[in-house]
Amino acid sequence: RRLLLLSRRGATAPGATELRTALEAAGAEVTFTACDATDRDALTTALARVPAEHPLTAVIHTAGILDDHTIATMNPEQLEKVLRTKAHAAWNLHELTAGPELGAFVLYSSVAGLLGTAGQANYAAGNAFLDALATDRQARGLPGSSLAWGLREETGSLAGQLAAADLQRLARMGLVPVASAEAMNLFDAAVAGGAPVTALTRLSTEALGDREEWPPLLRGPAPTVTAPRAGAGSGSPASGSLLQAGLSPAAARKAVAEVVRTHAAGVLGHADPSALPGERALQEMGFDSLTSLELRNRLAKATGLPLPVTLVFDHPSLDALTAHVLGRVSGEVAEREATVPV
Repeated sequence: RRLLLLSRRGATAPGATELRTALEAAGAEVTFTACDATDRDALTTALARVPAEHPLTAVIHTAGILDDHTIATMNPEQLEKVLRTKAHAAWNLHELTAGPELGAFVLYSSVAGLLGTAGQANYAAGNAFLDALATDRQARGLPGSSLAWGLREETGSLAGQLAAADLQRLARMGLVPVASAEAMNLFDAAVAGGAPVTALTRLSTEALGDREEWPPLLRGPAPTVTAPRAGAGSGSPASGSLLQAGLSPAAARKAVAEVVRTHAAGVLGHADPSALPGERALQEMGFDSLTSLELRNRLAKATGLPLPVTLVFDHPSLDALTAHVLGRVSGEVAEREATVPV
């Protein structure tokens, strides 16, 4: 019933007034303190002000920040910024509150650390650290619960920072948003359950598509399904029969163009691949570094070719992509660049 709420802006943070009103109406006593938990000295001072007659009994660390980039474009500053908010703050709380007095030490983690999400290597690493910290605390006889959240419906959460293309990409991974009331029930159940790490998410196995494409963690416990991934081009020619013997040059180009368009439409969430303009720059159509990488990965699997990670940037339109892939499939264009699977 007594809450010490820490954030960088404290009582001046957006929504703080409304939050105080709601909590006090529920019978809680609320103290806001402006404190960045990554600042060890500031956190030490804030914790020292907890009154002895009402000692600290639980810690809940919910902070997080996104700075999405592919590994090839991520710089040390982007890695440090995300890890500081997740890992450094959690470690400070761990060390400064360690002791037998706590009844709960709860960390808000993410399924990004368990399943992997495109362009979030820094965020995945930060959350994997939280999962490991909770596990280590329990091994030492200390309370520790890491809650690996999936998507939440609230736009005010980290999900509110995601663009439509990001949400579509996560939907293709099978992640389904969880409503607020259900999320709070999951919170209670996970903390009471006692496991050091619990994934709290809804999953659509139908959206995941072929089982062999699922994240490794899901292949064991999840039920087998055979439904094709939406927009994945399940009717496209397989790599072994992409170009059949005896096809005319025009027919061969049409076959390759169908594969390229189908996968481009699937990445962008378009229902009609034929509506995509072949000559328009892919960047103008909505492709960014993450969706470009996803398109490259799809084409590499569909064709069986070791395509470079820079494929979409080197051939920045559907027509250019089609011409390049056609040349590679037919053997007219040799691979000149080293490729790295991502």
